[in-house]
Amino acid sequence: MQDAAEAALARVIKGGGGARLHGSGRTDAGVHALGQVAHFDCPVEAGPPDGAAWVRALNAVLPAQVRAMACRAAPPDFHARFSAAGKRYRYRICRADILPPLEAGLAWHLWGDLDLAALRAGAEHFRGEHDFARFAANRGPGSPPPQSTVRRITGVQVEESGDDLTIEFSGDGFLYKMVRLMVGALARVAMRRDGVGWLRGLIGDPRGGAHAYCAPADGLYLVAVEYPSPAAEGGA
Repeated sequence: MQDAAEAALARVIKGGGGARLHGSGRTDAGVHALGQVAHFDCPVEAGPPDGAAWVRALNAVLPAQVRAMACRAAPPDFHARFSAAGKRYRYRICRADILPPLEAGLAWHLWGDLDLAALRAGAEHFRGEHDFARFAANRGPGSPPPQSTVRRITGVQVEESGDDLTIEFSGDGFLYKMVRLMVGALARVAMRRDGVGWLRGLIGDPRGGAHAYCAPADGLYLVAVEYPSPAAEGGA
């Protein structure tokens, strides 16, 4: 997304300046973003006259898979990543016996008899402030570990609609692959391969290694990035 957006900015900004796009965070390959927020610096006279004109100009040159939904001027100290107060992620599971072709790449196909009551009970244990060290993955060589693995989950919601099961998490921040590892653990509980007590133990004892049950990237969506006040929300 960043490469496509920066290429579009180079075409829209007068003089073709190399505007650098700063996103609210990175997503894994295969993860979808419904509400990504990013910012860039541009002289006022070098771009379109207002936010609506920016949206039209960018969408005219962006690939069909990427769209600017809104643009607005932001305060000088705004940063899409460091100003963020929280994020909301949604994970989609398709429980149909056969995955509809149009859902390929958009949901995790997890069929069979699932214990949704146990899944809901397990999900509630994620609420609050915990050390999520066992729900974090290593980004690989050269990537420094996070300064802290403590995060606060402010909301957990599980909803059913036909064969579609969605799990939403809201929080002040998320570690690398944290949502996918949480969903993977919940899937183990729903499939009766492990109990809610096992899940509670993962949360309560952060000293063990990360568990190995990571849900696929296909079903994960960044829904929204939250900022402290409306005046701070900005970007493209």
